[in-house]
Amino acid sequence: MEQTLVILKPSCVARGLMGEVIGRIEKRGITVIAMKMMQLDLNILREHYAHLVDKPFFPGLAASMMATPVVCMVLKGVDVVSVFREMVGVTNGRKAAPGTLRGDLCMSNQANIIHASDSVENAKIEIARFFKPEEICDYTPANISFIYGDGEY
Repeated sequence: MEQTLVILKPSCVARGLMGEVIGRIEKRGITVIAMKMMQLDLNILREHYAHLVDKPFFPGLAASMMATPVVCMVLKGVDVVSVFREMVGVTNGRKAAPGTLRGDLCMSNQANIIHASDSVENAKIEIARFFKPEEICDYTPANISFIYGDGEY
């Protein structure tokens, strides 16, 4: 099964949406195998957003990501990277489809409540950036046969 990194951004934390987002993850049948709250600093943000560091909007992005603690999670499931990105919706909450997390819960392009890895390869890199191997509790939920059909997992 795939794994993906999710960050509940300060716009999610400050608005009290953490439970709503985690509840929707669990209701979908995606397994949370690691979760922690942490305060991001400029060093980790420069690494995480290395492709944006030279952009004029990076200082504002970094400030917004340090405004409150964030919640980092590792999710596990069949095709979880693509499934969860579909659940998240497009970056701009005003353009995200109803039913997606951003479409239902935000109105902003920058304050868009959540980060999700965009590929299996990047998920591995991002998970290693935010979690030590011993912080990940990779397990198979007891209700797995009610989430996937025979042979799907």
